[in-house]
Amino acid sequence: MPNAFAFLILGLWPLVSVGLFRALPAGRALLASLIVAYLFLPPPPAAFDFPLIPPMTKETLPSLSVLLICLIMYRGKFRLLPDSKLATAAVAAFVCVPVLTTFSNLDPVFYGRVGLPGMGVKDAVSLVLQQFILITPMLLARAFLADDRNLKELLIALSIAGLVYSLPMLVEVRLSPQLNIWIYGYFQHNFEQMVRYGGFRPIVFLYHGLWVAFFAMTSLVSMTILFRSETGPKKVMLIFAMIYMATVLILCKSAGSILYAMLLLPLLLVVPTALQLRIAVLLAVLAIAYPTLKAADLIPEATILQQASRIDAERAGSLQFRLENENILLDRALERPIFGWGSWGRNHILDPVTGRIMTVTDGLWVITLGVYGWVGFFAQFLLMTSPILLLWTKYRNDRTALIPPYVAGMCLLLAVNILDLMPNATLTPITWLMAGALLGYAEKETVAADVPQRKPKMKLRSIM
Repeated sequence: MPNAFAFLILGLWPLVSVGLFRALPAGRALLASLIVAYLFLPPPPAAFDFPLIPPMTKETLPSLSVLLICLIMYRGKFRLLPDSKLATAAVAAFVCVPVLTTFSNLDPVFYGRVGLPGMGVKDAVSLVLQQFILITPMLLARAFLADDRNLKELLIALSIAGLVYSLPMLVEVRLSPQLNIWIYGYFQHNFEQMVRYGGFRPIVFLYHGLWVAFFAMTSLVSMTILFRSETGPKKVMLIFAMIYMATVLILCKSAGSILYAMLLLPLLLVVPTALQLRIAVLLAVLAIAYPTLKAADLIPEATILQQASRIDAERAGSLQFRLENENILLDRALERPIFGWGSWGRNHILDPVTGRIMTVTDGLWVITLGVYGWVGFFAQFLLMTSPILLLWTKYRNDRTALIPPYVAGMCLLLAVNILDLMPNATLTPITWLMAGALLGYAEKETVAADVPQRKPKMKLRSIM
């Protein structure tokens, strides 16, 4: 169980956020408050669980805090809801779908002698609040991080955070995952899953080693995006930082994140930004289409497993376990396909005697589909992909506009994050921050005016 210090640091974070917003511009304070909280605050089960509202964890408490701070400090100076009709509809559906899910699941569910209660009004209120708090980073990032300068600051923040976080990561690679135990008094996951290839993979203060590896990949990719547009000494510094971060990523021993980096780095370094954006759209559409293809039995699972077994038999066994659970949970979800099964674990299969949950949910898509049905799935994934789709539509209609490397690169990074929600549940405040910043940028009326022109820059340099 978490110790007193874990609850103390979690409870004091709203005050830290107030200090950050008083000391820094809104955009930087937003980044510092949410990214530092995600990386360093104690993970669940450390949480404040009050009646009627969702548990206040390292993600929900900082998000709610910065929302209240912004509403007080910048009242009337920003618009919380998107201007885009697509994004606004997705926000409304995402926030309101728990109400429809609740009233579709008023009946109890039985598994032999074991039963789960029906949902009620209290569940609807709590889940609506949870959904709104979940997307708060996106809504605030849309308001405060929607220009070139702030997009660059987001990438710089992720790069610096990766370099700082690499230090405790390397400590755990060498000594085994112990930091959360030493500082907060508990281990947040299954220790056996942190043992890999004769060594350890770090977990630090996140939920699993996969989350840490994905963050290391995110930091490395952020450096690469910055590298493409920098010149002079900064470019040289970024080369060394990228080599160092790539080494840290390899030491995380996560094949998925390493493969993402191997895919993204060549694209970011040599491919034109217009093609990068098209690839991001393709990946986003693939992520949305995956559950539909899976439901129609169009995913060649046997072929995928056969190819995986040739690379690594152990990883192929893990993949097979995931796919088998996906199939069971998908069949369960399709019993109530529109609005899902709701909360209380009703989307799982339970042992009819002991009541123990028999299924394992890894991918966020199958969790969302089981809990909120197709309506909830499309609302969430369209909301996350809407910035990419809006930017693609805008630049497609204006072929004279240059796509900034920051924009195209971040679209690719966001698309890969969304694609990773098929096998994993790596949806974090960083995901929402990127989506919100890109959404705000996409909603601008004039795209071409936001793109720095090369000729004036050359003239200014020659004058200097």
